[in-house]
Amino acid sequence: MKLVAATRGSPLALWQTRHIAALLKPLDIVVEPLVVVTSGDRDQSAPIHQIGGKGVFAKEVQYAVLENRADFAVHSLKDLPSTTPEGLELAAVPQRGDPRDALIGCLFKNLPTDGHVATGSVRRKAQLASLRPDLNFHELRGNIETRLSKAANYDAILISSVALVRLGLKPDTVDILDPEFMLPQVGQGALGIESRSGDDTTNSILSRIQDPVSRAEVDAERSFLSAIGADCSSPIAAYAIHENNQIRLRSLVASDDGQEIFNEDRYGSVGFELGQVAARALIESGAGNLLNS
Repeated sequence: MKLVAATRGSPLALWQTRHIAALLKPLDIVVEPLVVVTSGDRDQSAPIHQIGGKGVFAKEVQYAVLENRADFAVHSLKDLPSTTPEGLELAAVPQRGDPRDALIGCLFKNLPTDGHVATGSVRRKAQLASLRPDLNFHELRGNIETRLSKAANYDAILISSVALVRLGLKPDTVDILDPEFMLPQVGQGALGIESRSGDDTTNSILSRIQDPVSRAEVDAERSFLSAIGADCSSPIAAYAIHENNQIRLRSLVASDDGQEIFNEDRYGSVGFELGQVAARALIESGAGNLLNS
């Protein structure tokens, strides 16, 4: 049986689609990629939060499924808005990769005073600025290879660790940042497979490559993001893991300059409910003022 997978055309996106194809191959499924150019791919200079947030890397790929040009879509889950469009469903979340961030070009402890760091993420900028308010930040866009090619222009750049692993890239100096140090973005390291609602055949097939542990964790994170009512235009972070037979969810809301940070760390048994409770707690603690400013 052949299924068509909508995907972006970057090397990382194509790796992700090949990975899903490899997971489906034992089920006698052949995957044919359909490359879609997104608005985020077309505009490689403007900050992501200024050109539409998370959806700039997902909408056109989702349309390919809604318009029956593809059977399912492969996304970096961190690029998906917390609300799934009508007509689609998040059919599967395979086993998650490394969720951590990576500092490239310099170890954190060696960053010079008034150093220059490039990142396209307001979340990464805010958390690093809270630790080192002396640093100067610069916008960083483009695919992973493009970002790495720009690393020499700064003291360091910040990207996702999993991208290095998946593409087999080994920069000379890499500092992998533990979640205790820098809380990851919602869904970072995970893949999200979207399909049409009501396509029972495709959905049944895709459900067989789902990792229940990863799904429960990202469901908690996405529930938090939905309840907090923000996307990548605000410094928001959430990271869930299974711990002590429960789900532990750490979450964060920060000011753009990192001078105000609200943290939550709690356990629960149902990811969806845990995310909502964490969001309400942060809002009530004062984080809501940052989101509304």
